[in-house]
Amino acid sequence: MPAPYPIRSWLRRRSLGLPAYAINGIGVTLGVAVIQGVTSLLGGPGAALLAASGAVCTSLADLPNPQARARLRLVTAALVACTVSFGVDALRPWPLALGAAVVVIAFLSAMALAWGQRAGPVSFVGILAFIFAMAAPPLHGLAPLLERVGWTAVGAVLYVLWALAASTLMQRRYRSLALASVLQAVARLLRTRAALVVREPRSAGAASPLQDWIQETADFDEKLQVARDLLFAAPDSPAARRQTALLLLLAIDLRETLLVSELDRELVGYDAAGMRVREAMAAQLAQTADVFRRMYHALRYAQPWEPPRPGGADPVQALAEAAARFAEGDARAVLVSLVLERSRHMRDDLARMQALMQGGPATVQLDRAQLQAFVSVEGWPLAALKRHTTLRSPILRHALRAAVALGAAYFIALALPWAAHPQWLVLSVAVVLRGTLEQTLARRNARIAGTLIGCALVLLLAQVHTPLVTTVVFLAAVGTAHAFAVRRYLVTSIAATLMALLQAHLAAPEHGFSVSERLADTLLGAALAWGFSYVLPSWERHGLVRVVGRLRRALGELAALVVQRPGTGSDVPLRLARREVYDALNSLAAAAQRTRAEPARVRLPAYTLAGLLLHSQALLAHLAAVRSLLARHAEVLDADGEATDALLADAAGRLQALLSPPPRRLVQNDDTPAAAIPLPPHPAAQSPTPWLHRQLAVREAARVAQSASAAIHHRR
Repeated sequence: MPAPYPIRSWLRRRSLGLPAYAINGIGVTLGVAVIQGVTSLLGGPGAALLAASGAVCTSLADLPNPQARARLRLVTAALVACTVSFGVDALRPWPLALGAAVVVIAFLSAMALAWGQRAGPVSFVGILAFIFAMAAPPLHGLAPLLERVGWTAVGAVLYVLWALAASTLMQRRYRSLALASVLQAVARLLRTRAALVVREPRSAGAASPLQDWIQETADFDEKLQVARDLLFAAPDSPAARRQTALLLLLAIDLRETLLVSELDRELVGYDAAGMRVREAMAAQLAQTADVFRRMYHALRYAQPWEPPRPGGADPVQALAEAAARFAEGDARAVLVSLVLERSRHMRDDLARMQALMQGGPATVQLDRAQLQAFVSVEGWPLAALKRHTTLRSPILRHALRAAVALGAAYFIALALPWAAHPQWLVLSVAVVLRGTLEQTLARRNARIAGTLIGCALVLLLAQVHTPLVTTVVFLAAVGTAHAFAVRRYLVTSIAATLMALLQAHLAAPEHGFSVSERLADTLLGAALAWGFSYVLPSWERHGLVRVVGRLRRALGELAALVVQRPGTGSDVPLRLARREVYDALNSLAAAAQRTRAEPARVRLPAYTLAGLLLHSQALLAHLAAVRSLLARHAEVLDADGEATDALLADAAGRLQALLSPPPRRLVQNDDTPAAAIPLPPHPAAQSPTPWLHRQLAVREAARVAQSASAAIHHRR
C-alpha cells in the first residue's frame, strides 16, 4: 500500500541526519534554482537574474518557523524587497538622491530591530535589495523600470509560495530536530556538571565553571524557545502531545532537579567518603547525559527508540552505599540522604522521558491556550517603536550610526578610482557594523577572512569557462550563505563573496571577475564600520541599570510565587516567571561577554557581574528546592500548617524587601557561610520543615541585592 504522503516521506528520508539550518539552506537553493529556471524559460536570462534577486531577498525571512509566522515574515520581506528595488531603480539617474535613499534604508532597517530577534532577518532585506538593484545596469524610461520591478516581484512572489510549500512539507521534521537540539543541549549541561562535581575548587581548569555553565544555559534557553515556538503550534495529535510533554519535562522538572542538586554540594567534602559520594553523583549525571545523547540521535536520524541496556553499577545504588559508609555522627549522612532523594527524582524523570520516547501515553499539564503564553511574540506593532524614540535607546543610536555610516560609504565609493560596484562598499559596512563593539569586531575579522577565501575560490572558478558551472556555484552559494548566517558567519562571508562576484559576472560577463575591487571594498568597508562603531556608542554600562533591574524584578516575582503553599490553580504564572528569570540572566551574561571588547575606561567589572550571576544562580537553586519541598512533602507540611505558613510569610516579606528596586545605598551583605547553618538532624522525608527553613534562609537574596547595588555603583 503506498504511503499517504509520498513527497513528504521522500523528503524526510533524504533529510535524515541534516540539521534544520542545512535543510533550510538546501530548500533556499532549490527554490531559487527553480524560480530562475522557470523565469528563464518565460523571459530569458535577464528576467531570470532579476527574479532570482527578488527570490534571494525574500529568502532571508525563510527560516524553520510555524506556518503562521513564516507567512507573515515572507510576505513582509517580499514587499520590502520590491519597494526598495523600485525606489533604487527610479533614483539611479540622481546619485545624490540615491545616497539619501541609502541613508533612509539603513535607518529604517536598523530601527526594525525594535521588534526583537524576529525582525533580524527581515531587517536586512532592504540592504540586500539595494545591493541587487545596483548590480543591474541603469535604466532609461518608465517601461523598462516597470518591467524590471515586475520580474523582481515575480521572483519574490514565487519564492513566498515555494517557501510556504516547503515549510508545510518539513514541519514535522523541523519539530523533531528542534526537540533533538534541546536534548543535545541538556546532554552537554549534564556532562559539564558531571566534570565539576568531582573537581576541587582550586584545581586546574576550574577558573571559569560559572562562565561555561551560563554560556551553555543560554544556548539551552535559545534552543528551548525555538522548540516551544514549533511544538506548541503543532496540530493536536498523540505524537505532538508526546513531544510537548517531553519538552515540558526537559524545561522544568529535570532542569530544576539539576539546579537543586547544586545546593550544599560543597558540604559533601573532598575526603575519601565525600569523594565516593561525588563520584556516584558524577556517574549518574554522565549516565543521564548518555541517555539524552541516545535520544538526540534517535530523533535526529528518525530511528526507533531503543533504551540502553543495563550495564555497570547503578549510580543511585552506589550513592546509597556511599551514604551508608559515613562514620556514625557525621552530619553529612543526613545531607547525602537528601542528595540521594534528588538523584532518585532525576532517575524517575528520565524513566518518564524514555517511556514517552517509546510511544507511551502523554499527559500534558497545560492546555493549548496556556501553551501559547510561552510562544515568542509575533507581529509588527507600532507601539514597539515608542520606547526607542530617545537617544537612550541602543536601537535608535545604532540606527543613526548605521544611517551615517552607510551614507558615507556610498559617497566615498562614488569618489574612489574603482567605482564600478559602489554597492559593495555599502554592503561591507552594512554587514560588519553591528549594534555592539564586540559583535562588530567579530564580524570585521570574519568578513575579511571570508572575502580572501571567497576571492581565491573565484579565481579558481575563473579557469572553468562554463556558464552552467558558474550558475550552479552561484545557487549553492545562496543556500550556504543563508544556512550559516547566524551560526558561522565566516562560512556566510565566503559564500556571500562567491555570490556577489558571480552575480556581477552573470550580469556583465564582459567585465570578468572584479576580485581586486571586491578585496579593496571589503578592507575599506571593514575599516569604516570599525571606525563608525565609536559614533554614538552603546556601551554596556548604559544599559546596566535596566538589565540589573530586570533581573531583580524577575527574581522577586518568582520568589513571591514560589513562597506559597501549592494550590489547585494553574501554575502558568510561575512557569512564565521562571522563564523571565532565565531570560534576564542570559541578558546579563551576554552583557558581561560583550563588555570585554570595550575600552577599559567604560568596561564593566567582570568580578562584580560574575558575583551577581553566581548569587542569582544560587538563589534560583534555593527557590527550586523550596518548590520541590512544598510539592513533594505537602502532607507532612500540612500537619504543621500554621508554622509552615508563618515561615513562608516571613520569608516572602524579607525576599520582597531585598529584591525590590535597588536603594541608593549599598545593601549590607550577609557573609554567613553555608557551613555555619547547621544541617537538620533528620532527612527531609521525615521532617521537611527544618529543611524548608534552611532553604528559605535569604542570605543569597541579600547577596544578589549587594552584587546588584555594587554593579550599579561601579557603573556610576
